[in-house]
Amino acid sequence: MSDKTSSPGEAGAVNGGAADPAAARPGGPLPGEGESIIVSPEVLSQIAAPVEPREPVKDEEPQVFASTVRRQELSEAGYDENPPGAGKLGVILGTVLALLLVGSGVTLYMVNRPDSSAKAKAADSAPTSAAPTADPVPPIKDTAKVLPTVTGDFGKKPTIEVPKEAAEGTFVVKQLSEGDGPKVNKNDWVSVDFSAKDWANGKDIAGSYDQGKPQLYQAGSGKLIPALDSVVTGHKAGSRLLVVAPPAAAFGAQGNSAMGVGATDNLVFVIDIKQATAPDATVQGEMTDPPSDFPKVKDNGKKAAEITPVPGAADPKELKTAVLIQGKGKKVESGEKVVVQYTGVLYKDGKKFDSSLDRGQAFSFVTGGGSVIEGWDKGIVGQTVGSRIELVIPSSLGYKDQASGPIPANSTLVFVVDILDAGVGSADS
Repeated sequence: MSDKTSSPGEAGAVNGGAADPAAARPGGPLPGEGESIIVSPEVLSQIAAPVEPREPVKDEEPQVFASTVRRQELSEAGYDENPPGAGKLGVILGTVLALLLVGSGVTLYMVNRPDSSAKAKAADSAPTSAAPTADPVPPIKDTAKVLPTVTGDFGKKPTIEVPKEAAEGTFVVKQLSEGDGPKVNKNDWVSVDFSAKDWANGKDIAGSYDQGKPQLYQAGSGKLIPALDSVVTGHKAGSRLLVVAPPAAAFGAQGNSAMGVGATDNLVFVIDIKQATAPDATVQGEMTDPPSDFPKVKDNGKKAAEITPVPGAADPKELKTAVLIQGKGKKVESGEKVVVQYTGVLYKDGKKFDSSLDRGQAFSFVTGGGSVIEGWDKGIVGQTVGSRIELVIPSSLGYKDQASGPIPANSTLVFVVDILDAGVGSADS
């Protein structure tokens, strides 16, 4: 991956006064503490003061970089993407908030955003080369005297021609075409495809169209560079946007040397809004009954599902999965970020122990990283976006012989999960 540039980094704000980062994870904290996220070798080489010395990594493969204060054997999964007050699904406490790169793709995040909290000031392990300027972000306008030319259809990689004239420094968000999907509101989950260029030198910046997977993040959460964070709000899914971002809306006065972005460079993005999902959204469609040996499920709309156990049923030894609503979206792959709604009950008596629907906030996590119980990773990977599934998870793939809050040790668990969206994104984007 040595011939590729790094991507803009994640905003590393630490939420002051947050409770246990794992508190709102389905079923509560996993045994042990600590988190890990996948980053590229390029990012590893930029990060100062790692937790412990690391062996050199191959350029061709993403690596796992542990980046928390609390270093333990097991990963404390669940990275929070909910807005304040919704329940933290896992704030990274160390805060090396790095990039999740899937294959050769990149994500567009900003590293080490200044934060007024004492915890954020104490976090010193993010690369300073990506820190944004303190200059205020200029107001958004819908045009400028000179703009790049964009050709191509929505849903396909556009062709961007940068003018010979220098950019005037205006922060532009211009809608090139309007979609007919739902309008994006602040804190909605959005999946977008994008292409990008550096206006100053005309060079391409790798985007989601280059990797073949959409970028997934929460609009207006303040965790992305301003050029991406809230520009999608107010626009409908299916729309294409042209964004011209001056330094204050991107990497600030220091630029990004790893990407070849200079201190005065304006960046150009073309963003296709593929999907918008409200935090309280649920899967829609005709629901079929699960097999007779599964607990019965009653759909309660945007309230927690009612799950009724089979009387006298023995605890299963293996994971059992049933599709209640078959989605028509892409299959979820390991390493992708997913957004879901869920309700969890005990298999023995149907007692509910957790539901994202009770909070009105969808839960997100990165699959395959140990951030949820093993039964979730195995049961959700391979399912299609838009599906509702029922998972019966034996204790060996759950919390094993350890109790977790209202969940007794050695408990078989039942979850009804709505898979709302999936794409590329860091665990805290």
